Amino acid sequence: MTLILEELARQCDAEIVGGDKHCSITSAADIKSAAAGQITILNDPKYAQYLSNSRASACLIKPETRYENPPEQMALLICKDPEISFIKAIHLLYPSLEFPKQISERACIADSAMIAHNVYIAPFVSVGEGCLIGEGCEILNGAYIGNDVILGVNCRIHPNAVIYDHSRIGNNVVIHAGAVIGADGFGYKQRNEQQIKVPHVGNIIIEDDVEIGANTCIDRGTLGSTVIGSGSKIDNLVQIGHNNTIGNNVIICGQTGISGSCTIEDNAILAGSAGIADHVKIGHHAVVMARSGVSNDIAPATQVFGSPAKDRKVAWKELAALTKLPGLLKKIKDIEIRLGKLEQ
Repeated sequence: MTLILEELARQCDAEIVGGDKHCSITSAADIKSAAAGQITILNDPKYAQYLSNSRASACLIKPETRYENPPEQMALLICKDPEISFIKAIHLLYPSLEFPKQISERACIADSAMIAHNVYIAPFVSVGEGCLIGEGCEILNGAYIGNDVILGVNCRIHPNAVIYDHSRIGNNVVIHAGAVIGADGFGYKQRNEQQIKVPHVGNIIIEDDVEIGANTCIDRGTLGSTVIGSGSKIDNLVQIGHNNTIGNNVIICGQTGISGSCTIEDNAILAGSAGIADHVKIGHHAVVMARSGVSNDIAPATQVFGSPAKDRKVAWKELAALTKLPGLLKKIKDIEIRLGKLEQ
């Protein structure tokens, strides 16, 4: 979409300084590659060196940011929070795809399913018995919705996602392609050298404004519910085991694995490839850094690193000490040689 800079600045809560406020903005780009007709952002001082040679027509910038000799053609858009303003600009310049509110004749919908108004259901979607699909939902090609599933308003289910029976999905939830919601948990009891499967008859509850990445798997509860709190964002390729309780506004990055019966409190962050053992509690606002292995509870508002995970500063000091180990071993060997000569 093309917008006049003056209108774009108004909607992004920015004040124009210099440049041509009547120029057309067609797209967004980073400061190193932006060209005429594009908007960019300068939010990190280390990229200030690229400002003078940028060909962008507009650049979002903080009032306190120091800048010298901006290009003559460039309008500086002064705003309180350039990152949020840039996100607004991207939404305006790249409006999301609008699907027609219709139900494909090639979708398979059970007679007992209740479908609200203004819903888009694509070809080859399957909707099971007793489902309730809320107004404004968009269910894309090949998605599978099991029996007795409740889908709130304005949800988008991407192609080939699977939602198992009895799942409860809130409003404004996005589930990306290939995600599996509500499969059996991984529970077995070993008897007589055989693995006896534990039945999982619970369900999964996903609250409002949650986004779940592609190919992520979230298992249903054994007897109760696996719960994902409102506003939480889950990356691609994440495994969340049975009976977990994920709080509100939690961030879970890609390739993280969470074992069963864990509690992740509000606003916690699990960075990429973190591994969480079963029955662990991670406190609110805690950060588990990338590739960390957590086997014990983590206190609120702390940062941990390593495997087993420990306080970030302690773990980094230990790593720094390890780098000195080869030199220390050489010194010990030299001392042993000298002692040997003295003994002789």
